[in-house]
Amino acid sequence: MAISLRVFACASLLFCGLLSVSAQNADSGPENLVGLDLTELFSRFGVPKEVYSARGAQEWQDDVVFVYPEGDFYLYRDRVWQVGVKNFREIRIGDSRPAAILSLGEGVREFSDSVICSLRQSPWPLDVRLNFNSAGAVSAIFLYRPDL
Repeated sequence: MAISLRVFACASLLFCGLLSVSAQNADSGPENLVGLDLTELFSRFGVPKEVYSARGAQEWQDDVVFVYPEGDFYLYRDRVWQVGVKNFREIRIGDSRPAAILSLGEGVREFSDSVICSLRQSPWPLDVRLNFNSAGAVSAIFLYRPDL
């Protein structure tokens, strides 16, 4: 009886530890950066390395962008609506178009200089857009809310 209680206690501790590691890894993905508010952004990353404005085609599309080593955070009001990153899952800046599309899987919408794929496991609509340079290599990776 004492052995089975020890086994149960050890198994429970191991399971809780694995859940904690899984939760930390889930929070670390770039898709979890979209939706952060200013307080969360500052507490997580501190003061940005740089701040600049990005002009949109319309005045309402103008953004303030906070630059961190982890990526460029585009803000709409008080929340991150888009993040520019150097890698997403297996895709990296410089990867070829065919390799990047293969990594995204199904549901990719192709355009001449970019591809867009909707991410299904998110609390709100979330897309990833890969931009390509003239050589067909990934030049930018953006995760964003298409509804904003």
